[in-house]
Amino acid sequence: MMDQAKTILEKTFGYPSFKPFQKEVIKGVLNRQDTVVVLPTGGGKSLCYIIPAILFKGLTIVVSPLISLMEDQIGQLTQTGIPAVCLNSMLTPEAYAHNIRLLQANKVKLLYLAPETLMMQRTLKLLEKLPIDLLAVDEAHCVSEWGHDFRPEYRQVQKFRKKIPHAVVIALTATATPQVRTDILTLFNIPPVNFFMGSFNRDNLFLDVQIKNDPQAQLLNFIKKFPRESGIVYCTTRKSVNMLCDVLTASGYLAKPYHAGLEDDQRRQNQLGFIRDDIQIMVATIAFGMGIDKPDVRFIVQYDLPKNIETYYQQIGRAGRDGLRSDCLLLYSQADTQTITRFILQKEADIQAVEQKKLADMLAFARSELCLRNPLMGYFGESFPGNCQLCKNCRPDQQELTDITLFAQKFLSCVKRTGEIFGANHIIYVLRGSRAKKILQFAHDQLSTYGIGKELTAPEWKFICEQLLAQGLMATTAPHGSLKLTPKAWAVFKGEKSVRAPKFNRTPVFTDKGPAMASCDNELFERLRRKRKFLADQMNLPPYAILTDKTLTELAQIFPSSEESLEHIHGIGAYKKETFGRTILDEIQAYCSENQIDQMDRFKGPKKKKRTRSAADKPPRYQYFGDLFNTGISAQELADKNQIKLTTVLTHLGAYIRGGFVLRETREFIQLSKTNPGTWERVKLAFDEHGTLALKPVFLHLDQEISYDRLHLLRLNYLIQNQAPD
Repeated sequence: MMDQAKTILEKTFGYPSFKPFQKEVIKGVLNRQDTVVVLPTGGGKSLCYIIPAILFKGLTIVVSPLISLMEDQIGQLTQTGIPAVCLNSMLTPEAYAHNIRLLQANKVKLLYLAPETLMMQRTLKLLEKLPIDLLAVDEAHCVSEWGHDFRPEYRQVQKFRKKIPHAVVIALTATATPQVRTDILTLFNIPPVNFFMGSFNRDNLFLDVQIKNDPQAQLLNFIKKFPRESGIVYCTTRKSVNMLCDVLTASGYLAKPYHAGLEDDQRRQNQLGFIRDDIQIMVATIAFGMGIDKPDVRFIVQYDLPKNIETYYQQIGRAGRDGLRSDCLLLYSQADTQTITRFILQKEADIQAVEQKKLADMLAFARSELCLRNPLMGYFGESFPGNCQLCKNCRPDQQELTDITLFAQKFLSCVKRTGEIFGANHIIYVLRGSRAKKILQFAHDQLSTYGIGKELTAPEWKFICEQLLAQGLMATTAPHGSLKLTPKAWAVFKGEKSVRAPKFNRTPVFTDKGPAMASCDNELFERLRRKRKFLADQMNLPPYAILTDKTLTELAQIFPSSEESLEHIHGIGAYKKETFGRTILDEIQAYCSENQIDQMDRFKGPKKKKRTRSAADKPPRYQYFGDLFNTGISAQELADKNQIKLTTVLTHLGAYIRGGFVLRETREFIQLSKTNPGTWERVKLAFDEHGTLALKPVFLHLDQEISYDRLHLLRLNYLIQNQAPD
């Protein structure tokens, strides 16, 4: 049968040869030997059961943890002509019944099920009548309490396995520690001789670990090396996902979020867009990635410290599945450690001990000064000699180190003098001379270390703190992250040991006089920053999502006087120009008038080609639509005539009102939205509270009951009712 297996490999899948261990595993399964397989991501695990499934006469059941993972694999199998279906809650009743009919007619080779669906009575009753030759347990680490994705439902699979003693079992995973591997073998009663494990080393991945000092800047500096390349940014919380998505979008990247707080349809659309290269970057929580097999992910960023090495390894495993060079960046801080510790302390005592050990291993990896593959491979029980030449510790030429001994002595001394019972923030407050209530309460303003660190910013001191922890000069205690000195610290105190660290990535420091990084009008910069904050608050967005500091700096350098000149400003595209352009120009014009500044003399942008009179006199696009609408043409007619979406017309009409023009009164938008008077009153109150620039706050205020399409119509109706009279 191995000749047939080789033919399937070549003809059906187009691969010239088996990857390491595939041939041995497939041979064992075809000989009906229960098997456990641990292969790295991209190592070809799925073919270890798909090829036997094709060759067996009966059905193969694949237990899989995620619906998206099932759909991805079924889609790929269908494209190769292999009949595969799933049974899950996302199917319509008609599709569910159709798949059952295919199963009953023996027209299916692989059936994908979640463990919960497998153990349902109606599923068990269906399977009793079907010839089952193979049971494949994918992501098998989920069966172990020591596994990072332990799911109790997975352990129930063994009960089903007893109902089909004649079938072969194959358990597969990419991330399994020695303890997890033992659990899998024991649960399914598989002899160790049938255990296969490839190397955990992904030798095409460059591994980098950095202490957070300005994480947004670190992220953007990293990502700019991969123009038009696909990547994933992982965060711990939904809030971080949404925030970073705004940051990346404002920086010109096609980025979308993925987390449990999104509607199922939205998550599916975003995932599909990423797979089809419509979206460059996915910003996601841990759940994203298990359901896709995109081979050309060129970079992974872990914006927060993963809670264990299994999670870290699984996430970087989504990069470079095609074998080409891909880069992985991990950012971490002491705050990340404290957050994970708080979650751990909410769990049962026996689980706490396990997860604390996993967190300690994760920190040891992040702080390692050895080849990063050494502790990473060692965690999974594989030795690695080091000097991989593809991690940050094996490429010291990439890091410029500087002496921070004086700062280290100041920080360590402050930790000691405050009693080694406070966390990093308190120490930094003391060093920077804060008058915070807690500092005065403990009389720490009387210490000799009080105020001796004013030359560094708080982020810079946090960076120093992380370096001292990473180099073993301090340690933390749970649950509050109190800092304590280690014996190694005394050598630094005595001047017997120097401390070196990468240079701090300084970001613009804004003083009372404005941005120190650039030559610009600081008063105008501050004025624009206040206006940005106002707009951001109205739209329920972080200020940098409106305009970046770099944009504000250029505005305060150039003093643009027209919408045309805004085109030369960094970060202002067509949408921002239309949305915020008039507000920006009015603010600059008012400032120039108050301070008697000749605005036109400050424009330094490239000269535009001289335009003809007709082109210069051509009204803005929104004025074209507004004027036509005022003649009595409906918004829908304008959309049809110009072959654009109705929402685009509505946007132009809204801009018409904001530009100081008046639209005719009409009931058109209320009628199109099919909104009753009671609902309209609720919507008006929502717009009163949140403004009209952004619809999302209104959408959420109304409990997501009114669609965005309707809100576009109702917003324009609201603007018309509240516009200034002629």
